[in-house]
Amino acid sequence: MIDSDAKLAGLLPQLKAATWIALDTEADSLHAYPEKLCLIQISIAGGDELIDPLASIQLDPLFDILSQHEILMHGADYDLRLFRKHHNFVPTAIFDTMLAARLLGLREFGLSNLVEKLLGAKLEKGPQKANWARRPLTPRMEEYARKDTLYLKPLVDLLAADLKARGRLAWHQQSCARLIADSAGAREVDHDTVWRVKGSFGLPPQGLAVVRALFYWREQEAVGSNRPPFFIVSPDIICNVAEAAISGRDLESALPRFLTPRRRKGALQAVQEGLASKDLPGPLKRKGDRLSETAKKRLHGLEQCRNTSAHELGIDPTLIASRSTLIELSKEWEKLSPDLMPWQREILE
Repeated sequence: MIDSDAKLAGLLPQLKAATWIALDTEADSLHAYPEKLCLIQISIAGGDELIDPLASIQLDPLFDILSQHEILMHGADYDLRLFRKHHNFVPTAIFDTMLAARLLGLREFGLSNLVEKLLGAKLEKGPQKANWARRPLTPRMEEYARKDTLYLKPLVDLLAADLKARGRLAWHQQSCARLIADSAGAREVDHDTVWRVKGSFGLPPQGLAVVRALFYWREQEAVGSNRPPFFIVSPDIICNVAEAAISGRDLESALPRFLTPRRRKGALQAVQEGLASKDLPGPLKRKGDRLSETAKKRLHGLEQCRNTSAHELGIDPTLIASRSTLIELSKEWEKLSPDLMPWQREILE
């Protein structure tokens, strides 16, 4: 495990000279809140290494070198957001094996599926949900982490050759560039939807106000205790308490017994704040206006074009465009079509 600046300094020249670099990460989203980047796995031709970002270690030299390479990754979306959020690092180029598999029409595109199907090896799934913030890692966790990048290079070689043979390599390059761009931008928080937990849809405005107050109380508790929100109370409990509050049922019996006296008091205060709120939320409004007859006709044509092309190509139609995207395009094609990737636009045009 590389857990000091001295150890990292010994690795950097090898990374700089590497002809390829495979990368993966592990976080503790199931054990802490908010999550932390707990482990960086790297494979190069000379071997596999584990880097500990939780140690007192300066990672900027590592990211400087990574920015000069195309990084081989699998299902990179979450990893890229971790890097951007916690270290302000955005890579220059990646090769995502999951995207490649999907563009080739493979229906099972998880890493273990690809490794077994294309390389004949099996990956253990056991430590997937382990607490990656623990130190030291167990030997089993270390072995699992190393294998996450061990097979990426041979996978890339096979997938890239197939993409090139089918004329889809440029599609993949565009898709990877879009993934990088999307992960680099901050996600906008919709303050009218972020607190709406599962099961709250049918509640009246007063009940929704209680749900909102309990949601933000739960967030404070989760951050304060460094535990994911669902460890505090589940969405079902939040909705049940909200229903009890607006119907006049006994709140004490609606609250779970496992709550400590302090949390019980805080939850009850949140309920009262929700009941007293004059800013009552309403049901979620459906976005967009009704489609005009012209837009309906265009939507029908776009869907036919997308579905026929996807069938001929043997890929998931949503890779070309989701239905929600098609609806927006049907209303404002000239304005929104430039936002499509060139390969998507070429198909839909």
